[in-house]
Amino acid sequence: YGQLENANRQLEQKVQERTLELSQVNRRLEFLATHDSLTGLPNRLLLFDRLDQAVKMSRRSKAKFALLFIDLDDFKNVNDSFGHAVGDQVLRAVGEALSGSMRLSDTVARLAGDEFAMILYDVRNEDDVAIVARKIAAALSQPVRVQDGSLTVTASIGASLFPQHGTDPDALFKKADQAMYTAKGRGKSQ
Repeated sequence: YGQLENANRQLEQKVQERTLELSQVNRRLEFLATHDSLTGLPNRLLLFDRLDQAVKMSRRSKAKFALLFIDLDDFKNVNDSFGHAVGDQVLRAVGEALSGSMRLSDTVARLAGDEFAMILYDVRNEDDVAIVARKIAAALSQPVRVQDGSLTVTASIGASLFPQHGTDPDALFKKADQAMYTAKGRGKSQ
């Protein structure tokens, strides 16, 4: 009987350990499904969920928010000249710089490659968005230490405002993307 109780306790302990392991794996999988594996930032899926929530909340509260689309200028040259490991290092540094340029209540996400986006909640007008865009440009202008030197990156930034430029996530995203391409067409770093 004593051996049976001991075996039962060991079995219960193994079940608890395995349950904990599975819970940790599930949390990690949930994180990976909604976050970029390189930067740890929210990914496109989570960004669109937050954008959808922002639209719903702003409709109800009549508040404005902005969507910024950020594309690094000539980033392909970084990968081609220095390799993908350096490119990844630069992307992580850009993610950190963008995160440091926003309020805790805002969202920054990596969409893919060298494309990032930000949702700025509770903005009053276009001037508020321009201030943040200048702050982003200043943060990105800081050299990124790589290997035996440093690199400086620039970005082209486009913005859309709710409700002026759209009242649904797709329209806002499209307008911000178009504005970013307009900025790139004006000479980049705009």
